[in-house]
Amino acid sequence: MRQVLVLNGPNLGRLGSREPEVYGSASFADLAAECRSVGEKLGLRVEVRQTDDESELVGWVHEAADGRIPVVLNPAAFTHYSYALRDALAMRTAPLIEVHISNPAARESFRHTSVVAAVADGTIAGFGLLSYRLALEAIAELTAPTASAAPPASAAPPASAAPPASAAPPASIAPPASAAPPASIAPPASAAPPVSAAPPSP
Repeated sequence: MRQVLVLNGPNLGRLGSREPEVYGSASFADLAAECRSVGEKLGLRVEVRQTDDESELVGWVHEAADGRIPVVLNPAAFTHYSYALRDALAMRTAPLIEVHISNPAARESFRHTSVVAAVADGTIAGFGLLSYRLALEAIAELTAPTASAAPPASAAPPASAAPPASAAPPASIAPPASAAPPASIAPPASAAPPVSAAPPSP
């Protein structure tokens, strides 16, 4: 299975108790279990980590770059100002998806800037835990092996056309049998002279 790191920045370990009206009631343990479950269905081996320490997060990003490991990253507050994190992410060697549980563009103005977005493949935000599911689906799609196109089967050479069978010479037409000469018509037998009637006896 393809390994994927799901990395989370500061304060995300307090999900469930931190501003549930913004981040929901699911705990970080719920988030981790959901990511592993989704990953298994997608054929991914998901490891979920969280830290409040910028240097530790940068170290994990280096680890991913060295191992060519795809990353789903919620930088949390580091999103808006951590150039150290941004520069580490610029060295990535595999897909990177930035995620956020809330929609930063709909919140305070300082949250509207992401120094990470420009070095990520894409950003998914505002869908709660579903943001992570969508990000993992994107990673699965981006890392799916591409089937090499099979070369087209070489076309069989056209069957050579057999020369037309030479036409049999037309049957020679026999000359019509010469008509038999008409049978000669015998002249009618000359009529016998009439028998002369004997004179009546006196």
